[in-house]
Amino acid sequence: MNREKALEAMKAYTPFQQAVWRACMRIPRGQTRSYKWIAREIGRPGSVRAVGNALGKNPFAPLVPCHRVIRSDGRPGGFSGPGGPRSKVALLKKEKAL
Repeated sequence: MNREKALEAMKAYTPFQQAVWRACMRIPRGQTRSYKWIAREIGRPGSVRAVGNALGKNPFAPLVPCHRVIRSDGRPGGFSGPGGPRSKVALLKKEKAL
């Protein structure tokens, strides 16, 4: 699936999920952002936990690179993809983000 098709398919999800996933798509390869950053970026600074939940339901990986979103304290946080948080760390190391 390409970017345009993913953006079109996102319309089937809630506006909140769409906002989270679009913000996540703006994280450059080799960089990370926090769940808190995403929440602020979408104008919902108190919704950090909801951001995590939306990323946990991300059906558009790797176009929506949810593995690039980490905790504010630098720890990886959760990862719903195969292999869980260990896979998240491996992906970030591969991208030279850790």
